[in-house]
Amino acid sequence: MAEIIRTALITGGSKGIGYGVAETLVKAGIRVAITSRSQQSADEAAASLNHIQDGYAIGIESDVRNLESQQQAVSIILAKWGRLDYVIANAGVGHLVPIADLTVEQWNETIDINLTGVFFSAKASLAALKETKGYFINIASLAGANFFEKGTAYNASKFGLVGFSQAMMLDVRNEGIKVTTIMPGSVASEFNNHTPSEKDAWKIQPEDIGQIVADLIRMPARTLPSKIEVRPSMPPK
Repeated sequence: MAEIIRTALITGGSKGIGYGVAETLVKAGIRVAITSRSQQSADEAAASLNHIQDGYAIGIESDVRNLESQQQAVSIILAKWGRLDYVIANAGVGHLVPIADLTVEQWNETIDINLTGVFFSAKASLAALKETKGYFINIASLAGANFFEKGTAYNASKFGLVGFSQAMMLDVRNEGIKVTTIMPGSVASEFNNHTPSEKDAWKIQPEDIGQIVADLIRMPARTLPSKIEVRPSMPPK
């Protein structure tokens, strides 16, 4: 019998946390499809991953704000690899400005990507995950439990995402699908147009989130860590 090679879909996987998760999974022998709104960015990231394990990564142009786009991404994975075992809903955006300056367009983009986009990812993938008794992992944020100044749109999206994820977990666990919400604090990534540097060494690194994902999928089927808060262990004083 041929060895089963499991597959993962990672939204927003061309950089930051998404790429860190993809890199960890490829090193663990799991095929990954990473999505981006830019086909070029997705292809470049996949090419880099294929240097680690040839043929284990593909890039797909997909926009989480569009259900049909998400359905097409799942169809591409099933056509190429025949199965979908893991979905890591990572795509996200943040507009951190006072509410007086927050535009309607910024509000809509934040909610559409961070919350509605995860709903679309779930709707597109649940049938395939049911077949494999798979795993849906949401990358939320500590901003989903802790509100802060200039965070109206971002807090709203992440508070909503945490609630969505926990309710979804209850809906699908008896179908053999696991759902976990990961809530990172400060991560050294490109989020909010930040450029990571040596000054970010104290922060959580993208590959650290990748390690958490890898550990989760190795958990016994009987056990489900449903919500995980992650913080830097030694932040600046």
